Amino acid sequence: MLERCAGVLMALSSLPSPYGVGGLGAPARAFVDFLAAAGQRWWQLLPVSPLGEGGSPYQSCSAFAGEPLYLDLEDLTEQGLITAEELAGQRLDSPDAAAFEEARALRMPLLRKAWRRAGSLSREEEPFWLEDYVRCVSRRAGDPEEGEFHRFLQLQFLRQWDALRDYAGARGVRLMGDIPIYLSLDSAEVQAHPELFQLDRKGRPARVAGVPPDAFSREGQLWGSPLYDWAGNPGGTAAFWRDRARWAARLYDGVRLDHFRGFYNYWSVPAGRPATAGRWEPGPGRELIDAIRAAAPELFLLAEDLGDLDEGARAFPAACGVPGMRVLVFAFDSGPDNAYLPHNCPEDCAVYTGTHDTPTFVEFLQTAAPETAAFARAYLRLREDEGLGWGALAGAWGSPAALTIAPLQDVLGLGGDARMNLPGTVGGRNWRWRVREEALNPGVAARLRELTRVYGRLRG
Repeated sequence: MLERCAGVLMALSSLPSPYGVGGLGAPARAFVDFLAAAGQRWWQLLPVSPLGEGGSPYQSCSAFAGEPLYLDLEDLTEQGLITAEELAGQRLDSPDAAAFEEARALRMPLLRKAWRRAGSLSREEEPFWLEDYVRCVSRRAGDPEEGEFHRFLQLQFLRQWDALRDYAGARGVRLMGDIPIYLSLDSAEVQAHPELFQLDRKGRPARVAGVPPDAFSREGQLWGSPLYDWAGNPGGTAAFWRDRARWAARLYDGVRLDHFRGFYNYWSVPAGRPATAGRWEPGPGRELIDAIRAAAPELFLLAEDLGDLDEGARAFPAACGVPGMRVLVFAFDSGPDNAYLPHNCPEDCAVYTGTHDTPTFVEFLQTAAPETAAFARAYLRLREDEGLGWGALAGAWGSPAALTIAPLQDVLGLGGDARMNLPGTVGGRNWRWRVREEALNPGVAARLRELTRVYGRLRG
């Protein structure tokens, strides 16, 4: 049984950085120090794989690779691969506003110089997936050297990641990752293993992933990702997911399995049609979850079981022995019997004040229907002078749930301009929120630690 504890959700990209995009160096270690001072057991991250369109971490070109923008430039400078002058040239006057595209355009030429200075690389520690990734990058660029450049980036990423994980572990902070269930069509894995997916003879998706209309989107969501061929290739798809589990255990202490209901049944949309044209198809079921657990028994699993679920999908996480999620911003629209209200939450679950896909809690209060907002304020006994975000944390932290997590935006009591993502949209402010360094101060850490102590969640 999971111990009673708490944590904070924040993407690596949201860390404060003088170089525009947060990463694996001093800002990440400083955030670990903040969590340790605040008595938090978990740092939950968004996927750290290469960013997709608009900076989305959920449309990556690889299920296994790391995003090169997260590399610690100061570490590469200490290795002699970047000069002090080159490092100074990476500093931005306004890092809060820097987009991923701007940071990438500035960063990649410098990383290419670092690769050329590094010379030949030892391949003794290469992960099993790297050849597929290198081959895909080389083919896409039409240049074998491009693959070798990205091999260098990935080996540097792993070395720096290991150092960060060791640092966090020494301070009692565990890392929780996020495994998106689906992959992009142009991902290295789909290109290397098309037999695992529902593709036509030309390598195009026959049917694609999405969800029907739900609380997140009235029109449903059309993700466009190729679907696994669960029925046609059960052995191959199970082997692939065992590899994903082992790799996750290499990086994290726990993972959130995104769109967990997709393992029970999944929304299958004919290619070229809207999300509403889809239908439910049976997934691989508990057998695959058991295979994931057997492949990485040390890995804590958490099911993202949100959305409009039927009875079978609601029961599926418990049948698999995987804790599910309850989200506070969905708790106040149907009275005191709402299953997401803190007093109704079971012990074996994780209560969140919000997620990367929801409004911040303050934004929720500002935009909810008047009767919903009034119920939330009364239930949580919210007072403006105490901070609305802290009231939300108190509600979650005081629940019976073993694990409680708040996005950093809710810890800081931020409004709609700090929202991480608006589902069903691309671009805009999605994925671009950064925290300011001064916000992670000892006063905030002390207040969060005291709240965690009061509700019996203080880490040992």
